[in-house]
Amino acid sequence: MVTRQEVEGILDHVMVPQVKRSVNEMNLLRNVETEDGKLKVTLSKSAISPEFQTRLADEVTDVLKGCNGGSVVKVDYELLKPVEVNRIEHVIAVMSGKGGVGKSLITGLLALALAREGNNVGILDADITGPSIPKMFGLKTQSSGSETGILPVVSRTGIEIMSMNLLLPNEDDAVIWRGPLIARCINQFWGDVLWGKLDYLVIDLPPGTADVPLTVMKSLPLSGVIIAFTPQDLTAMVVRKAVKMAKQLNIPILGVVENMSYYLIPETGRKIDIFGPSRGNEMAKICGAPLLGQIPLDPELAKLCDEGMIESYHIESTGIFRQSVITELLTGHMAGAVVA
Repeated sequence: MVTRQEVEGILDHVMVPQVKRSVNEMNLLRNVETEDGKLKVTLSKSAISPEFQTRLADEVTDVLKGCNGGSVVKVDYELLKPVEVNRIEHVIAVMSGKGGVGKSLITGLLALALAREGNNVGILDADITGPSIPKMFGLKTQSSGSETGILPVVSRTGIEIMSMNLLLPNEDDAVIWRGPLIARCINQFWGDVLWGKLDYLVIDLPPGTADVPLTVMKSLPLSGVIIAFTPQDLTAMVVRKAVKMAKQLNIPILGVVENMSYYLIPETGRKIDIFGPSRGNEMAKICGAPLLGQIPLDPELAKLCDEGMIESYHIESTGIFRQSVITELLTGHMAGAVVA
């Protein structure tokens, strides 16, 4: 008889229908036992529709039977809420007090940097009325699932994404909701989406300090926030409000990122401060957190985002987000990085 460890190894190669992740990565395996000489495997059916439950059970039965000397294999399902199945190590929110500073861009680049380090990463697009994450990642497939939960859509490089635009018939449909309904939607994206096993879930917050940021900070187990800003003095003033909100709610500030920091002239390599001198060090001092990156005005990056190809951007060559530093920072191994 195969052991549970052997079963886990085998199911690491069995993909869950509708998503590009394995049974193990979605954390669906609940129990393995031997009963009257038969191998009995119990899976969670969270967010898996009945037809795909049958397909998945047949595939699991076939692969385990082949590794179990042809012995009988029985696959059962149990009903659990997705939040009971999910195992998410770190939840990071990207926020700012002002719109238009590039929170979605920073969210996408951060998720990409972490994924390139070999982490399992997801993005929760909490900007319900103005979602842009699916567009940047070139996602046009609607999210699927069942009455037991919702399945995220997986990007080209394996990043799980949930956004309101993945539930709408058309990406330009307007969501005209009041605050309480939007807050409920955020809680559903957390509790009703089958995220499975993730090392990092990055949350793209809308601007301001109102309903959605408050819901996320008070309802979700945040590991910390990253503050996004641009060099303008007006932006810096408004961003301070977000910083104060995080500190008042005792949410750690992990770091700050300056977007539109400069423009690099290709022919000469000269930097031009189009929006004024950098305020990176100033904002880092205000937050008591490190400056994680200064993103230039890059026509190539803008073009890739418009084309849904952000995952093709060469983060490493630009020096944006030193990946090893981010990983150490978010896992709490960098002394003094977090301020409550």
